[in-house]
Amino acid sequence: MTANGRRPHEPGTVGIVETQFAHFAAPLPLTSGKVLESFTLAYETYGTLNAESSNAILICHALSGDAHVAGYYTDDPDEKPGWWDEAVGSGKMFDTDRFFVICSNVIGGCMGSTGPVSLAPDGKPYALRFPMVTISDMVAAQRHLIDHLGIDALFATAGGSMGGMQALQWALDFPARVRHVLFLAATPRSSTQNIAFNEIGRQAIYADPRWNRGDYYDGEPPNPGLAVARMVGHITYMSEHSLESKFGRRLRGHDRIPYHFDVEFEVESYLRHQGEKFYRRFDANSYLYITKALDYFDVGDGQPTLADALLPTRAAFLIVSFSSDWLYTAQQARDLVDGLETIGRDVCYRHIHADFGHDSFLVEVDTMTTLVGGYLREHWERFCADKERIKA
Repeated sequence: MTANGRRPHEPGTVGIVETQFAHFAAPLPLTSGKVLESFTLAYETYGTLNAESSNAILICHALSGDAHVAGYYTDDPDEKPGWWDEAVGSGKMFDTDRFFVICSNVIGGCMGSTGPVSLAPDGKPYALRFPMVTISDMVAAQRHLIDHLGIDALFATAGGSMGGMQALQWALDFPARVRHVLFLAATPRSSTQNIAFNEIGRQAIYADPRWNRGDYYDGEPPNPGLAVARMVGHITYMSEHSLESKFGRRLRGHDRIPYHFDVEFEVESYLRHQGEKFYRRFDANSYLYITKALDYFDVGDGQPTLADALLPTRAAFLIVSFSSDWLYTAQQARDLVDGLETIGRDVCYRHIHADFGHDSFLVEVDTMTTLVGGYLREHWERFCADKERIKA
């Protein structure tokens, strides 16, 4: 059996999937003024694109995510599924009986898309020669992929955390190509506190001697520094309640406090495990670039008000916040709701009581399936009915 109790070919899963790669020779101008002369995006798709290419949903991943949102690569019974497997498939939140679901790894990433670990034109890894990227740059690269797939307009862009930022940015940069935005546990602007936590993670990487100013691809990577960065980040994804209920002050392998600097508490062991698991699959330089992209994100920058910045949007919005999320707060979500309502956009806002902190959008499966799946089903049926009326 798999980690979630199902087999890869069992009904309800998308089964065995394969990562695909789209290579683009066209230059990609970046917000910084630099240009990527060519780039690659790793992506996966689920479901079937309909004849009108009108049923496509782009799921955008968070900081540590990738294109593998659902399914399995092999029949190995110990393999874990994609990072949001509970959400994508027949009858699920993103129902593949109705929708063609796409997820791509962002540029700057390390899971197949062009980033600092990729080979530059001179045949060596970019490392810190890779240009700085923004959320808008990530979306611009995704636009090439959507063109490549022959899709004129997305029925929805969707994502939690950094994924929600990308979903929103799509509606700003390509307003005619997005019908709905699902903005989950995200923010229209990275706060000073958000930037501060990201900087602690980066400093942990900088302080690792093996980082060597990013030039480590021929030697040992800065795993200890990246592990600490992940530990700090992981704490921000949880709530005090979830940490307390999961670990409390329980000791790890001891009946009483042994008074030493090895692991004593269960929560210490958990965080070390999360750090070690992360550095086995992620690149330290990519962590630096992506957290910087998060820091830069502020859709209202340069505009008199957030409402003014949102004027280009045409999409309808589903915005979801969680009571225990202290990373991207309910007030930040409300700021976006207020800005959109000020300019008369169609907005559905739901604030959910949940105890799991920022990760609630991943953990609260039943609630999210009812809310997000219900929203998509209702609006898809309305969309199809409107098409039939036009034909008649």
